[in-house]
Amino acid sequence: MRLEFTAIAELELDEAVAYYNGQQFGLGEEFAIEVSRAGDRILAHPHAWQQLEDGARRCRLNRFPYGLVYVVEDELILVLAVMFLRRDPTYWRDRLKKSD
Repeated sequence: MRLEFTAIAELELDEAVAYYNGQQFGLGEEFAIEVSRAGDRILAHPHAWQQLEDGARRCRLNRFPYGLVYVVEDELILVLAVMFLRRDPTYWRDRLKKSD
């Protein structure tokens, strides 16, 4: 099984890393490490997290108010969003249709 990010999820990741690096030197890299660790947890246990809708799940990051929203498709885990948890929790829903 492999884990991939959609282009828009990659953009969200890059923006969050830049934001945290702007707050404190090295904090963006620490955020990226937490995202990587969450990806590893998802790969190890893809169905362990709460199902949101239509097969999408969310794995929360440690230390940061973010979660990875993803779907499991055969041998692929597709990350749809690197979601800031204080944002509208439904903003990513239109991405479900695009991943089909």
